Formats: sequence, C-alpha cells, structure tokens
Amino acid sequence: MASNDSDTPAPPLIGITSYLEQAQTGVWDVPASFLPQVYLDAVTDVGGVALVLPPQPVAPGVARGIVSRLDGLILSGGADVDPARYRADPHERTGAPRTDRDAFEAALLEAAIDAGLPLLGICRGAQVINVELGGTLIQHLPDLVGDDRYQAGQGVFTEIDVEVDAESRIGELLSDDRTARAHLYHHQAIDALADGLTATSRTDDGIIESIEIDALPFGVAVQWHPEENREDRRLFAGLVAAAAQYRASRDGGALSPIPPTEHAPKEQP
Repeated sequence: MASNDSDTPAPPLIGITSYLEQAQTGVWDVPASFLPQVYLDAVTDVGGVALVLPPQPVAPGVARGIVSRLDGLILSGGADVDPARYRADPHERTGAPRTDRDAFEAALLEAAIDAGLPLLGICRGAQVINVELGGTLIQHLPDLVGDDRYQAGQGVFTEIDVEVDAESRIGELLSDDRTARAHLYHHQAIDALADGLTATSRTDDGIIESIEIDALPFGVAVQWHPEENREDRRLFAGLVAAAAQYRASRDGGALSPIPPTEHAPKEQP
C-alpha cells in the first residue's frame, strides 16, 4: 500500500534565472532556455525543487506574479551586464548586451526585495544586484590587477579560499569554518558598492567577492560559483532553509526550516 504523505509539506520552490542561447538537439538548431545542471543539482541536493526561469517580456505585474509563486530565487551566472544600466560606456572586452535578461532579472530583483523573498546571487547575479541598486562595475579586471587570475578562460575555474566576515549572514551559514573554496570565473567585478548593500568578503587585492542585501532577511550574493563545489552546499542549504521559513510565514503553516548542516557538510581535508 502506498504511504499517505498528504501531511508532508512540499519542498521549497526555488526559481533560477537562465540564459536564452542558440542550441542544437537532433535536427533542431533554435534559441532555447539553457541552464547548466550543476545549478539544479545544487538546489535538489539540499531538499529544494528547482524551477528554471528563462528571460521573457516583463509586462506590469509579471515579475510580481512569478515571485508570488516562489519560496526563493537564484540569480545565476552568465553574460556581462549592459554598461548602459550603470551609465557607462562599454569596455572593448565587455560582452554584447543581453538586454532581455537584464530587464527580466532587474524586475525579478525588485519584486523579490519588495516581497522579502530569500535570494541568492551567483557571479553575474551579484553584479546585477549591485547595478540595479545603484552601484557600478569594473568592466575588465586585468586592467586593474594585471593578469587573468579571476578568469583563466577556456572554462577553467580559478580556485581560491575566501574568508567572510564573522558577523555576516553568509558567515553564519559557513558556521565555525568561515572559509569557502571559491571557484572564480569573472572578468568583471563590483566597483562602487550600491547603497543598501554590505560587502562581506574581499580578496587580497581588494576585489569584493560577496555581498548582502541589507533589506532582506536572507539576501546573499557571491562573485564565485558555489554550484561548482559539490562537496560544499552550505549556501544552497541556507537558501532552502530560509525559503522554508519564508513559506511557513507567508502561508501561516508549520514548515520547519531545513538545518544547513543536515544537507551540506563541508568536506574536510
């Protein structure tokens, strides 16, 4: 006999923004929504359900309607943010603008902040947050640091250890060991930090690697790619736990938070 799980709360629903890219499958060569599986795994590994959100027209109320159906949101990595959004001319190494994605994610971010939705920004996602709240970007880091240490190219991640501030939300997630093995792949970075954001870690040469949105109970963004580290799911576990609490508060239910340590032990050397 099948068990009756009608009283078991549904897992938190986490929306993840994605790309529109030209893709080939079988006889088809068409624009398609695309997101690497590592993002999906990072959410499902810690008990969440991943929902891919492709760029789409942002009519009034669309972003609010999407956010109202989510328990958490991830602004994923990807192409460079259009410099026009922070009133700058494009650098020669800045990628062609993806205005559809910029506009869609900007609308989602505004709706998420208004709703108090738990939010995790990853790489481009951290830059989107900073730009949309009024900050600026360094468009090509080698101009500042002198080499390609932050983006080696050819899909090869640079791995460094990043230590975050003890009193930060991300510091709480990382617990007693406030270091994260950061997989870097960004040729741009935060320059002027927007009002309402707090920088919670920097590299030895001063580049901001994580920020928090002061107005959100859980609004964390990192410049690195935590989805690439399968041995450390602490950030995703923290997001899913916050999403569970958010849903319980919103719906008046009794959904218990998911302890990060239950789902995301960090592998020790």
